[in-house]
Amino acid sequence: MPLVSLRYRFRQPFPVPARAAYAWCTDFGPGDGRLFAARTERRVERLADDTVLLTDTTYPNGRRRRIRRLVRLHPAEMAWTNTHLDGPFRYSQYWYRIVADGARHSHLEFEGFRLVQRARRASSTEVARLAAAERAGDAKTWREQLAPALVRSVRAR
Repeated sequence: MPLVSLRYRFRQPFPVPARAAYAWCTDFGPGDGRLFAARTERRVERLADDTVLLTDTTYPNGRRRRIRRLVRLHPAEMAWTNTHLDGPFRYSQYWYRIVADGARHSHLEFEGFRLVQRARRASSTEVARLAAAERAGDAKTWREQLAPALVRSVRAR
């Protein structure tokens, strides 16, 4: 089956300081699964100070699926990468960076490089449509689930 490479990006604003947003986004733990709409169990293994292996177990359509992700942290740039090692989007990579917008506001810059298996080759129009759909879905997850959780957590401190 041919692979289709989808590239997309978006920004997500946060009404919290950049360092607090970065700390929240990169504080991986086993309880992270409850941040997602679908049932997710997470195992976190610190490989080095700047490297984390996340193993997520999800249950799409009642079937167990394990997905491993290699996360590389870049604290000086308030950035990190997330590379899928297996699962349906194997070798896909996601880049994240938190940018300060003054002392009390920041935003996430997200760039996705998703590889998707298709039954046939995709036209450039179809690739653009698929990338737009992925962008919309990921941006919605940040806007409706992750950003509100980040703000609640940071303000509770």
